[in-house]
Amino acid sequence: MLTEQVPGVRSVALGVWIAIGSRDERPDQAGAAHYLEHLLFKGTGRRTAQGIAEEMDAVGGELNAFTAKEHTCYYAHVLDEDVPLALDVLADVVTNAELAHTDVELERGVVLEEIAMRDDDPEDLLGELFDETIFGTHPLGRPVIGSEESIRGMSRETLHDFWRGEYTTPRMVVAAAGNLDHGHVADLAAKALGDGPELAPVGPRPAGGGRLPARKALALRTDDSEQAHLLLGVPGLDRHDPRRPVLAVLNAALGGGLSSRLFQQVREQRGLAYQVYSAQACYADAGTFSVYAGCAPERLGEVVAVVRDVLAGVAADGLTESEVVRAKGSLRGGTVLGLEDTASRMNRLGRSELDHGRQRSITESLARIDAVTPVQVADLAAELLAQDLTAAVVGPYDAVDDLPAALHDLA
Repeated sequence: MLTEQVPGVRSVALGVWIAIGSRDERPDQAGAAHYLEHLLFKGTGRRTAQGIAEEMDAVGGELNAFTAKEHTCYYAHVLDEDVPLALDVLADVVTNAELAHTDVELERGVVLEEIAMRDDDPEDLLGELFDETIFGTHPLGRPVIGSEESIRGMSRETLHDFWRGEYTTPRMVVAAAGNLDHGHVADLAAKALGDGPELAPVGPRPAGGGRLPARKALALRTDDSEQAHLLLGVPGLDRHDPRRPVLAVLNAALGGGLSSRLFQQVREQRGLAYQVYSAQACYADAGTFSVYAGCAPERLGEVVAVVRDVLAGVAADGLTESEVVRAKGSLRGGTVLGLEDTASRMNRLGRSELDHGRQRSITESLARIDAVTPVQVADLAAELLAQDLTAAVVGPYDAVDDLPAALHDLA
């Protein structure tokens, strides 16, 4: 049980975090964790779906869930006086759901509609295509939501077995932030989840989960969109790598803001794209570093060439001292400003416990950013950005051969 007292607020954000995500699903379970998001709220041994909704609406509370590749969270945001109700409802849906056959069939259609919505969003499609391309057959390469085939074939028994087998209290962390008393909330959580006063997690997911399969270089998803959408990237760092603060600075300087090198080169100086940015994803045993750009299809070749030139330049020469200083300032501000609400602080508590088994203070996090040097950034850039690139494209192209020449040497 982890809590943080936030002075001056009258609300509390609570989350039941579970150390299970889409990467833990077998192929026949692909999408099960996300499917359960829908089903666990459909009714329990004590509450109907309508009853759950009415109880939370009566106190103006928020109740929801999200699934990621390595964890799942069921959360609530309520007034401080309604914490007992929120914890009781959260524990009820996570541990006491009914998973009625009629609800499984009803929500199957809803999840399939969600997949159809994703298929209508080129950026969502692109992210999944990139993961599939760079991670191959590894579970990290599968979409969190599953596929139309896996959802249509998912039985109630498969969902029930996954839920009962994986959503166990040793894998759970309860996190809360706001106007609260730790002892009171811990007692409520222990009573609601039927465990001792402190819920002991299984510990962080270990690094070194095995060698990833060989990755592809280039993938295309034909889509009748007005723009071409590009992700160009390389394998990155796992979350246990001590150089993560260095990667954060590199990411911020390359494509994290209006003054970043990619934004300036691609948009401001050449007007090739409205949106361009870089991003990092760090998992227990793998990671990615990527650049996104959306542009007119006829300008994709020029965008690719400029992005590759920028990456090659930073790989060869690193960043300037002023770029590093500016990136560090941006990260410092973003770190502090991003924790101005109770929900963000609750998320930080839950993620840190599941990912690292410890809490890092804001002061410590800022000090890690401040300690990054231009030489460290240059060394990491030379290692990461000199790797062979992986590219994923979603846009109005019929075949890979129709893509611009700047991408052909990746295939």
